[in-house]
Formats: sequence, structure tokens, C-alpha cells
Amino acid sequence: MRQARPGGQAAADRALRHPAAKPLLFALCLLPLAWLVYAAAFDRLGANPAEALIRSMGDWTLRLLCLTLAVTPLRLAARLPALARFRRMLGVYTFFYAALHLLCYAWFDMGLDGGEIARDVAKRPFILVGMCGFVLLLVLAATSFNRAVRWLGGRRWQRLHRSVYLVAGLALLHFFWMRAGKNDFAEVAVYAAILAALLLARPWLRRGRSPGP
Repeated sequence: MRQARPGGQAAADRALRHPAAKPLLFALCLLPLAWLVYAAAFDRLGANPAEALIRSMGDWTLRLLCLTLAVTPLRLAARLPALARFRRMLGVYTFFYAALHLLCYAWFDMGLDGGEIARDVAKRPFILVGMCGFVLLLVLAATSFNRAVRWLGGRRWQRLHRSVYLVAGLALLHFFWMRAGKNDFAEVAVYAAILAALLLARPWLRRGRSPGP
């Protein structure tokens, strides 16, 4: 039998299922972009606005990737199945900010010169790693919709989307190599700890979960 939920848990589940919950999350995910557009328009990005935009888009990609990977552990730990409704949107926004990160790099650093970009990818390993992560994210975003699930079949779709863990590793390596030039690893260590905790929590929580109805 289904166990009765505590009042706070039931209220949280109802709030997550509210029709306004998804539009609210959609708007919240756009706030970083809105701030960066505002800051760029009013010259509030510091001495090097191009670099600030590139780095900020990359930072938000990592943050949203962490939030996407946090959905399942939080859902299992808090026993809030409604949280699963937001995983796809967070994943697509992760790709969106990764695409903006790539666009800012290609535009501001490379002048949208395809040959120059190709030479830079071949020359700098951290750019190559970032490109590989972006290609994987592109595949995941392109197959995140219901039609793709039906076309691939549930098992194949799940196996494909487990590559998000590889994306997380590539993103962290990209960030590590980028910061290595400045010998600044504090933020890298924070993201590494968060991602490691999220990835290790998933199997542990699944083993400890009581069987459902």
C-alpha cells in the first residue's frame, strides 16, 4: 500500500505539480541571460566584456548541469516524484547555455572564422574537450523529446542519455584545463565535489529506496 505522506511533503508535491511551476522555472532559467544582456548593454561586465560573457555562459552551463543531475537524487531523497517534471527543461537549458558559451567563443575570440576555430580546437586540448562535450549535449538535447523516446525505444534512449555523466566529466576537465593556466582550482574543486556527490548519491539512494506499489 502507498504510505501517507507528511503534510509538508504533500504540499511540496502539489506545488511542484501546479500548472505555473514549469513557466516559473522557464523564467528563472532565463534570468542569468537577461542579466548578462543588461550588463553588456550598460557596460557592467568589467574591463574585458567578451571574456566575461564567455566565462559567464560557461559557468551557467556547469551550474545548470549540476541542477539537472541533482533532480533524481533530490527526487529519491525527498520522495517527490513530481521533481522529474523539471529534468528535461533543465537539461535543455544546460544545452542552451552551452550553445551560447560556444557562440560567444566563436564570435568574440575567433571572429566566426571556421578555419581559425578548427586550428584552435586542434591546438588547445581544453577547447577540444569542450567541443566533444558540446556535441554530446547536442545529441542529448535533440533526443530529449517524446518522439525521440518512441523512435529509439525506452532502453536505448536511457542508455544514450546516461552519457550525461560523460558530459559532466568532459565539462569538468574543460574547466580544469582552462583554469590551469592561472593555477586557480578553487572553483574546479567545488564543482568536482558537487558532481561527485550527485553521481555517487544516485545508486546509493536507489538501493535504499523502499519498493513502491
